[in-house]
Amino acid sequence: MSVSTDLHPTRRLPDPAALLTLIKPITWFPPMWAFLCGAVSSGGSLAEAPWLVALGLVLAGPVVCGMSQAANDWCDREVDAINEPDRPIPSGRVPGRWGLWVALAMSALGLAVGALLGPWGFAATAVAVLAAWAYSAEPVRLKRSGWWGPGLVGLSYETLPWLTGAAVLAGAPGWDVAAVALLYGIGAHGIMTLNDFKALEGDRRTGVASLPVTLGPERAAKVACLMMAWPQVVVVALLWTWGAPVHAGIVALLVLAQGAAMARMLSDPKRFAPWYNGTGVLLSVAGMMVAALALRGLA
Repeated sequence: MSVSTDLHPTRRLPDPAALLTLIKPITWFPPMWAFLCGAVSSGGSLAEAPWLVALGLVLAGPVVCGMSQAANDWCDREVDAINEPDRPIPSGRVPGRWGLWVALAMSALGLAVGALLGPWGFAATAVAVLAAWAYSAEPVRLKRSGWWGPGLVGLSYETLPWLTGAAVLAGAPGWDVAAVALLYGIGAHGIMTLNDFKALEGDRRTGVASLPVTLGPERAAKVACLMMAWPQVVVVALLWTWGAPVHAGIVALLVLAQGAAMARMLSDPKRFAPWYNGTGVLLSVAGMMVAALALRGLA
């Protein structure tokens, strides 16, 4: 199927508002929050290098995450023509190859900014840029897999910026910081699976084997809940073992609250998956900061 990327042939320059929509500011929060959690968990002083923290937040959110959204929209323009025809590229508000040019320019900008954060920042940025294109672009296009795609995004949105935030402030993260960062990245697999519910019809028609497509909405929702819950349970156990029982208890309570939200979502996954992403996920990210504070106290 071929879809025109310019439905308004008289438009040659993109609509500035559409460019902002293209890089989806609403998606910037998770990696920015993970970077901040990493900085907190490192035990380093945020006050001594506030510009590093600020630069890292801009890099993780507007630059790298924004780039990944532009790349995904360009590579997904045929799917979006089915699911969301009012998106900037299929609607023609970002005409021609402007979507591709924006993604490439922001990739270069990300590498340049990452270099300002030293070897760790540059290496992490390079991995993030490669991951973004591997997720969306042919011939790799890991988005086609309901297992590999969400896994890559989860690690890129949570684990990688967490480790970067820790490394920028305090050097190579300890194994405890790395373990918690990895667990929350694994848990984000379930969040990304729920996010795939909104593209169910377009994914089915264009051959994207997301879990809602391959397993059906009900089974996919159960898998998503399991993937979100068990890493957090492991975090609770680790914090308790490491001598942070108060923090472990708070994270446990947040997990229980997520369980109640999951029960509602499982009653009608197609209807309540977006609701859960706007409510239950907030409980998970709150637990991330609690865990980061626990690691800081143990540092």
